[in-house]
Amino acid sequence: MASPCSRLARSVRRSLLRPTTFPSFRCQRRRPPFPPLNAAFLTQGRRYSAENVVKSPFDAHILRILDSRIELESEYPVPEPPTKFDSFTVQDQPGQRWITLRGNFGDGENIKIEATSFDAAVLVQKPGEDNSRQDMRLHISLLVDVSKGDGRGMLEFLCSAWPDSLEIRNVYLFREEMQEKMHSWPYLGPDSRKLNAELRNTFQEFLETRGVNSKMSAFLHEYMRNKERVEHLKWLVNAKSLIQK
Repeated sequence: MASPCSRLARSVRRSLLRPTTFPSFRCQRRRPPFPPLNAAFLTQGRRYSAENVVKSPFDAHILRILDSRIELESEYPVPEPPTKFDSFTVQDQPGQRWITLRGNFGDGENIKIEATSFDAAVLVQKPGEDNSRQDMRLHISLLVDVSKGDGRGMLEFLCSAWPDSLEIRNVYLFREEMQEKMHSWPYLGPDSRKLNAELRNTFQEFLETRGVNSKMSAFLHEYMRNKERVEHLKWLVNAKSLIQK
């Protein structure tokens, strides 16, 4: 199963990036004809190398900076991430830049939401008399799958979650037979911007009725801010551990 990030990219570009595989090589070293050494000298050399390893000034400098950042980040503890939002269960993905929300609606309708971390931002003018003041408005991408338990089909919405609003960017329609013939590039649906206003508003109400709305956007922005801090602290600790080895 493709990751949510790759599925989001698929929704935007409909292309796949395949990792390049590199062949492995074996290198054989030919030992130079050094004269044999006595066992006492070898033992002394091993003891010296184990007890007198000194970090380079550059490594020591990096470690001091990492220690300082770790101490600073640890001063402000992050609250435990919630596992529920309204009727949805929230599943964190440690070490990943996305989370999953799952919920149900009506008679056997399943809703699955995959939300990225902050993946874009726009500058907006701050309110006030000073026109030069700007603020950054962060963006989160959502992939919302709405399906029936009978497996007959699925509606997929690619959405933009802003701090105070949620916008639909694309609406896709998947059926079981289409999943089996994806190589034929079936027509999945138009860009939401090409839909007339009435139909676009109807789809917006469709999601809002199921709890995918501006309130969820605000929740995700708060959740992702805390997740970014947690992942950043883990990154600092792992970097320090690697350099210390």
